[in-house]
Amino acid sequence: MVLVLCYDVNDDKRRAKLFKRLKGFLTPVQESVFEGFLPSNRWNELLRVVNRTIDADFDSVRVYNLCRGCAGTSTLLGCSPRLRDVGEPIIV
Repeated sequence: MVLVLCYDVNDDKRRAKLFKRLKGFLTPVQESVFEGFLPSNRWNELLRVVNRTIDADFDSVRVYNLCRGCAGTSTLLGCSPRLRDVGEPIIV
């Protein structure tokens, strides 16, 4: 699975904890934005980690699942480095 995950977390402590935990799954590419390849067998684990970390009454997390074809047609502008996964660039 090629994912883009972005979040808006209200509390500094929860935001730092979520950032740290997400680094075990995806690559941070901007403030509050992660992307990368996630094996499908880790999807439920990612959801559990996010749900245990955020406060659903105040925080928001969005996960976009991109097909490999869609990820390959994305455009990168500016100086952000391109991520490589299984030999294919993932650009968001």
